[in-house]
Amino acid sequence: MTQDESSGQVMSQGVMSTGEGMRIFPDVEACIDCGGCVVACKRTWDREIDNQRIDITTMAEGVAGPQGENADKTGRLAAGENPGETSLPMQCYHCENAPCVSVCPTNALQKEDDGFVSVHEDLCVGCQYCLSGCPFGAPQFPDSNDGAAQIFGTGGIMDKCTGCRERQEVQKGPACAEECATDAILVGGAGEIADELEARDSQPFFNDEAMAIIFGEEDAQLFQ
Repeated sequence: MTQDESSGQVMSQGVMSTGEGMRIFPDVEACIDCGGCVVACKRTWDREIDNQRIDITTMAEGVAGPQGENADKTGRLAAGENPGETSLPMQCYHCENAPCVSVCPTNALQKEDDGFVSVHEDLCVGCQYCLSGCPFGAPQFPDSNDGAAQIFGTGGIMDKCTGCRERQEVQKGPACAEECATDAILVGGAGEIADELEARDSQPFFNDEAMAIIFGEEDAQLFQ
């Protein structure tokens, strides 16, 4: 459902549509590492202090790019140049070709008909294969022994970003995206996200392989 079809429920300009077929995707040109998304997620879902369904990864911290702190990071990266300090919201992007789903031996992780990647807790045995399979660091094991499954089944139940599926079912955007001060977390269909990045004169931060995982081979072409 688009913003125009809702009744003012969707607040953030980064949330273009919700529900079936949506993706969550970061705009690194907009992220300022304020941590608002982390706080919004924890408050909305009452997560423990050490259980983060979204985190901000900062690369080249303190390093200025050739044109200063906020100069075309993605363009410079694509050109093989130093992008300078870059902050990236990392969470489950509910990938079209989700590696976590492929490697899960018990089908605890499933790609649902509406596009969300969900965890079926009753099937999870804590093997942590998904942690190795996901290139974005989404799987969390808050009940594991220091995050290491020494023998099969000791990793605890996997937890991750749900995409705020319950909120989206009532035409609200994910809490992280709605409360992002700079609209750095984009929510919508692949075409909507590609168009929004182009309008912002931004580009994806990920390489072609990662884009094909998130959006699928065909929709990944929309970003080129």
